[in-house]
Amino acid sequence: MLETDRVTDFALAARQLLRAVRGKRSQAGFARKLGFRGNPIPDWESGRRAPTAERALEACRAAGIDVTAAFARFHVAEVGELAAPGGLAAWLERVRGATSVSDLSKRSGFSRHQVARWLGNEARPRLPEFLQLVEAITGRISDLVAELVPIELVPCLLELHTRRDAARRLAYEEPWTEAILRVLEIREYQALPEHAPGFISAYLGIEPELEARCLEKLLDAGVIRRDGAHYRSVGSLNVDTRSASALKAHWTRSALSRVEQPGKDDLFSYNVFSASEADLRRIRELLRATYREIRALVAVTPADERVALINIQFMHWPRDTEAAER
Repeated sequence: MLETDRVTDFALAARQLLRAVRGKRSQAGFARKLGFRGNPIPDWESGRRAPTAERALEACRAAGIDVTAAFARFHVAEVGELAAPGGLAAWLERVRGATSVSDLSKRSGFSRHQVARWLGNEARPRLPEFLQLVEAITGRISDLVAELVPIELVPCLLELHTRRDAARRLAYEEPWTEAILRVLEIREYQALPEHAPGFISAYLGIEPELEARCLEKLLDAGVIRRDGAHYRSVGSLNVDTRSASALKAHWTRSALSRVEQPGKDDLFSYNVFSASEADLRRIRELLRATYREIRALVAVTPADERVALINIQFMHWPRDTEAAER
């Protein structure tokens, strides 16, 4: 779960999200649009009651929000039929990957029984519970909310989302900030009597000037702060940069610099082969599934010992230029 200075109020986030979804419609008019004889909207928006997450997504659709597209932009997991019975539970299962029910219970604060029932479609989480569960799985609930409505309309998530945006922009401008943030989390750095200029650059094999510049920009963006004698992250920012080709190129070049002189545990492999179209699709999906499993494991691992990079490449000839542009 994202460790923030303030605990996220998911009940308030749910209320603000529902209000944003309704927009300029009257409460009574929106209730009629959703097919209610009565009017539950005042209770939803006041927090006296909360709709299920499925009902909340129905409200999004009724308001003209493309829920499927929003979920697809948010996460690489296959969206599937969210509106179908059990569709939301199936999506949660795909997103959580290898994360155990026990780990999700610890990170979310819900019991293992509750989490298992939600994932197994034996019970339906209400909207605040769904938001909290997605945060526990991905650490990026503000990103999902921002795909559904303007994040400014959900002010209790705005500060968190602003920090994530700052980290995202920094990742584009200074890609090494991602690795520097991870170094600040490890015990070896935290065991230093005080911050030692050059420690991070030596650890990562980068120039000291690059370390200093990145730390200054992280400070200016509010992503890190000085905590006594050390720097520390203001939360464990989990930034989704999967659409950034420049960042992918940067980290591929970083891996390339190690190929000829790999470390003891480095792993570099390749296989050039011919295959059927059907098997190529299977191989691609296996790689995507592996990556999702790794992301899920990274989300729950104690971030205090080592910093690592994983790159996955898959390509075929002739080049499918239309697919490459997507």
